[in-house]
Amino acid sequence: MNRADWQFRAVTPETWADMSALFSGRGGPMQCWCMLWRSHSDGATAPKLPTERKAAMQRLALSRQPVGLLGYDQGVPVVWCSIAPRSMFGKSLSSTPAEPDLWSLTCFFIRADHRKQSGFAALLAAAETHAAKEGATVIEAYPVDKGSPSYRFCGFMPAFEAFGYVPVGTVGTRRHVVRKVPGAC
Repeated sequence: MNRADWQFRAVTPETWADMSALFSGRGGPMQCWCMLWRSHSDGATAPKLPTERKAAMQRLALSRQPVGLLGYDQGVPVVWCSIAPRSMFGKSLSSTPAEPDLWSLTCFFIRADHRKQSGFAALLAAAETHAAKEGATVIEAYPVDKGSPSYRFCGFMPAFEAFGYVPVGTVGTRRHVVRKVPGAC
């Protein structure tokens, strides 16, 4: 499989069915629907049940709120990352303030049959390009060390360091906070 052939598309009403299929497939993140750190404009608490989380994500996608990217291999969705303005996420994501034009990368999912094939690098590069096109001047991510027993869906610190992300702090005992200006090496 050649990562150069992958296509990346933002989640929109037109791609919602693809996101739903990827998340609902074998090993997909169908329990969380990437709603863990998202803010709710109506002040409601975060949805608890998977069906509520899916419905909340669907509402965001159908209203054209930026929620993330899907990556396609030969037309089939195989990877996902959550990337959106920092202001769309709650305070527990990071203690850093939600600056204008700061975007957050919070979650990655790669279908099992596409892992360990440089898919993360392609997905991260696509996410950076997407955020920059949407006006991001800084991207923040929350990776963990390779041996971390939790938050592994946030990515691993060495991968972000290899892409030029700079540590700026920590959140809790496991998550690092790293930042990068899109286009910077």
